[in-house]
Amino acid sequence: MENQNQKCVMVIDEALPLGIISNTAAIMGITLGKQIPDAVGSDVIDKTGNSHMGIIEIPVPILKGNHSMLKDLRRRLYEPEFSDLTVVDFSDVAQGCNTYDDFTRKISGVPESELKYYGVAICGNKKLVNKLTGSMPLLR
Repeated sequence: MENQNQKCVMVIDEALPLGIISNTAAIMGITLGKQIPDAVGSDVIDKTGNSHMGIIEIPVPILKGNHSMLKDLRRRLYEPEFSDLTVVDFSDVAQGCNTYDDFTRKISGVPESELKYYGVAICGNKKLVNKLTGSMPLLR
């Protein structure tokens, strides 16, 4: 991954409770780590000699979204122009499941038009990511 030309962001519905916002960010972050492992730096050693696992080498701002904005963003990410971006979404269906088997069973019966997105994470070409999210404010 050429870090200077890459950008990662997470857009999360600001209306969600803080626990769901945190859970959404954590789940999308774990999935991003699996999808783009070369974005994670090597392990580091502190002055005491203790080892710490590497973290992502580029910032990942958390941006403020809402239900309709997330729905539109996810729709746009299906367009061919954005096909090279790595996209992770997290929805109400995923949040409502206790096991992955439950999720895969439930999601197969729900059309995309009925999903309520809690968050969308996007990584890839900085210009494309900025085109989609450049005007969105930080979630604070």
